[in-house]
Amino acid sequence: MPYQLGEGTRRAALRWLEHLHRADIPRLRALFTHHPDYADLTPAQYAEALTWLKKAGMLSGEARLAGDVTEADSGESGSSSRHSLWTAASAERRARTGAAGEQELLALLRRYGARSVVQVSALSDTYGYDLEVMTATEQRIHLEVKATTDPTQLVVHLTRHESDVMREDAAWILGAVLLGEDSRALSVATVSREWLGSVLPADQSSAGRWESVRLAVPAHALSPGLRAADGERAVPPVALLSPTAWGMRDFSDVRVRKPTLSLRQATSAAGGLM
Repeated sequence: MPYQLGEGTRRAALRWLEHLHRADIPRLRALFTHHPDYADLTPAQYAEALTWLKKAGMLSGEARLAGDVTEADSGESGSSSRHSLWTAASAERRARTGAAGEQELLALLRRYGARSVVQVSALSDTYGYDLEVMTATEQRIHLEVKATTDPTQLVVHLTRHESDVMREDAAWILGAVLLGEDSRALSVATVSREWLGSVLPADQSSAGRWESVRLAVPAHALSPGLRAADGERAVPPVALLSPTAWGMRDFSDVRVRKPTLSLRQATSAAGGLM
């Protein structure tokens, strides 16, 4: 017997199809989850509808939709215009990278003595962060994780909900992790809350509201390792591939053993990086 969608899930599927040519899945998920105009349906219905659309083959891996996932040079001499493409494959890669980044930071936090780490992103998207941490000194951290495989530039996407939580929650921090080809952490950094607050967009009128923003984080807005709001290091600086990931150079308190060591080898051999 073929699977029958409920009425709410069918409406959710229609909304996905209506809007996917305007924005990518992460932006639409944030819109459907947090905007009051779409609150008549539940996040579970939106998730079920998206899964059904994928299984039904209605979201082509080659579909060109608006988004900031891949960028390419135009190839014109003397100029470099950029355009963005969205594909299901690229969205899946981003999802895998993000999940791997969360797992690596979860493991690092536990390795460096955190009393507890809860992956709240696995429970709900409504928290506005991914990991809830209690450090060894009972400092609470609400950690939003952004992961990338690009060591040259750190680009993050922040939702409106995440930024709202940041402004209201003193325990909220943004942690970035650079992953290698084996999905192991090569470098970890904390993004400055002050810098984030200075670059986030503002609504220009009641007729418009931003929901997601793409940010290229400069080196001066990064601090090696993970720091809680009071400055406590929850994870010490890790620079196993290069001490200049994303342009960071402030590793004066780090003893880099051998740049080619894996994370597990380095942390087990030099457990006192603090």
